[in-house]
Amino acid sequence: MRTNLDFSPLFRSSIGFERMLNALEAAGRAETIDNWPPYDIVKTGEDDYRIAMAVAGFSHDELAITQEQNMLMVSGQRADSEDVQYLHRGIAGRSFERRFELADHVKVVDAGLANGLLTIDLKREIPEAMKPRQIDIGTTPKAGTKQIAAETQAA
Repeated sequence: MRTNLDFSPLFRSSIGFERMLNALEAAGRAETIDNWPPYDIVKTGEDDYRIAMAVAGFSHDELAITQEQNMLMVSGQRADSEDVQYLHRGIAGRSFERRFELADHVKVVDAGLANGLLTIDLKREIPEAMKPRQIDIGTTPKAGTKQIAAETQAA
């Protein structure tokens, strides 16, 4: 059962979240037609992630991983050998393209292929300028700030 959510109240009361809200709306509209090749997404640390994709039968040369801004694309193009006659074909070897939407500052740090499993390691690297910083509180007013002097009364 699919429920359609209305994000218009969030558009009215939030600033700078348009990309996230548009992605949520698009995810609600998207129908998953092809679920091949199977994959897992694992959180391996606070800012570390891994995508593991089963690509049995594909070699290094037949796979491509591309990152454009916040989109990660994994594709496989397998050349069919015309001189082979299959009696039964149970291992899927068809071409594919799988897309993953990445959050801001998530980068691919490593990729490997072993035993038919393609692994892609990702890391969120927040720039220093965007990390929280501690602000020191001074005890004396800055130059140019006027201080109100207390009136003294004689006793």
